[in-house]
Amino acid sequence: MRRFCACCLLLFAVGPVAAADEPAPLDPAQPYQANRSEPVRYNVDFSIVVTPPYHTHKLKVWIPVPQSSAGQEVANSGWSTFPQDAEPTLHVEPKYGNKFAYFEFDDPQGAQIIRHRFQVTVWQLDWKIDPQQIRHVKTWPATFASYLGGESQAVVVDPRFHQLAEQLIPTPGNPLENMGSIMDYVIRDFQYDHVDASLQASSLHALNNHHGHCSDYHGFCASMGRALGYPTRVTYGISLFPKNSPSHCKLEAYLPPYGWVSFDVSETQKLMAAVQKDETLSDADKNRLLTAAKNRLTSGFRENSWLLQTQGTDYELAPKASRPVPVVRTAYIEADGVPLPEPDPANVEKKEFAWMTVHKYVSDRPVINAFKDRKSLDAYDK
Repeated sequence: MRRFCACCLLLFAVGPVAAADEPAPLDPAQPYQANRSEPVRYNVDFSIVVTPPYHTHKLKVWIPVPQSSAGQEVANSGWSTFPQDAEPTLHVEPKYGNKFAYFEFDDPQGAQIIRHRFQVTVWQLDWKIDPQQIRHVKTWPATFASYLGGESQAVVVDPRFHQLAEQLIPTPGNPLENMGSIMDYVIRDFQYDHVDASLQASSLHALNNHHGHCSDYHGFCASMGRALGYPTRVTYGISLFPKNSPSHCKLEAYLPPYGWVSFDVSETQKLMAAVQKDETLSDADKNRLLTAAKNRLTSGFRENSWLLQTQGTDYELAPKASRPVPVVRTAYIEADGVPLPEPDPANVEKKEFAWMTVHKYVSDRPVINAFKDRKSLDAYDK
């Protein structure tokens, strides 16, 4: 009897351990698995001023609505318009689950202002990835199809990407190390450029020109990751500090058991370039900071001054627009069924814009820009 009880106890003791050792199911809807820290609460006042063409009969506006997730909590959202009154309807597109506020203006006379005020708490996210813990996946579930295949507008994956992947990584190994090789290539060979940028997360623009802005960088990295067989996506949001162009995007790769992991290649490149140009630093200090910046990039990091708005690329809006969109940065707007040109106020050569953003963010405490304040690298100085 004692032997039977002992065996039972042993079985019960081993059972939970075995269950705990079982890998979590692969799921693109898995919440972020990062460590949360340094929460900041913001009062956000974000407006879009649209200048429709003369004699526009129907102005349609889609604005991304930030949603609560493991990295942010959104509350007290309110909308208003001026001078014409228009009530938004809220819609969720089915491919990625992005949420949009949709407005229609009939025969608008002059500019129209759409104002969104809300509160949001944003956390710093640190994945602190151990490369040896990453699982290799031979066959991904069908639910990952949207993150593995090539697209027609943004994350294109044609034979050139496969050829370049084979050139950069002739013998693929650890998924994080392979993605790190791609990011190293971009940091080394690409030039950040607002004047000649696609504004559409175009991997082809980046491949052909080796320059562009954040979406070109991250669209390219997403294509290269998919060429290697890893699920990737571009995430778009806004930086919560004064900036001519508030929109900014990041790259995410699905690396089990960590799930979706965020990487900011373009901002890391700019940070590393600033360190290299700083004549007040010794060579040893430069090397230390450059190593820390690279460690943070490849460990998975998302700052607490960036608000996620959309995930994924190349999808139909809800309600449907005249065509699928590659990305939505701050808004998507059509006048009588014709898309208005995407503005980039950070482009010094542009003087006219179909719309502009007006934005103010008030935080409950001082917040650093993690890609300018080098003290933020201390935790990754190892």
